[in-house]
Amino acid sequence: MKINISRQNIYLLTVSIFLLIFVLLFSFLVLIPEGQEYRVQRVELKKEMRELRKYQNFNDDILERLKQLQSDNRNIITAFENVFNAERFEKKHRSHFSSFNVAKQINQVNEGEFIVYEVNTTSQISSPKGFYNFLDAVNKSDWIIGINFPINFKRDGESIKSSFTMKVYSQNQDSNDSKDSNVSE
Repeated sequence: MKINISRQNIYLLTVSIFLLIFVLLFSFLVLIPEGQEYRVQRVELKKEMRELRKYQNFNDDILERLKQLQSDNRNIITAFENVFNAERFEKKHRSHFSSFNVAKQINQVNEGEFIVYEVNTTSQISSPKGFYNFLDAVNKSDWIIGINFPINFKRDGESIKSSFTMKVYSQNQDSNDSKDSNVSE
């Protein structure tokens, strides 16, 4: 019995076997090891993406809280940036008193990032209510001011003389300049 196979069929069978061996070798030597490595990397990527989402959510929460605090405390933030002007302070709050005088700054103390001015004031008011209105106005003013105790009230005929010391907090301009230069470097 003679098998009659054409030359084309032999070439086709040889090429098919060669391609089959090549595909099998390629899949066992390259694809399967790379596939296992791919699965390991995919698991690591999922872990890192989960951690990234966690940090992004934390960042978003903190950013939202920061924006909320900035909007709630916008007046306070801008008040720290304002430089204290005694004449402007007298002009602004003179309406609460019948006579109002701000003495010169006794000393200028540097407390960390803030400069603290100590200001002595004497005023003449018709009733304590005027003084409380002044305190409310100071809370809403352009500066961060702390009224120091004791506040002395003395009756003088129809009016009340008051004297007190207050601290005005202002941002230290030198610390801002050094921060800005560090950021730009």
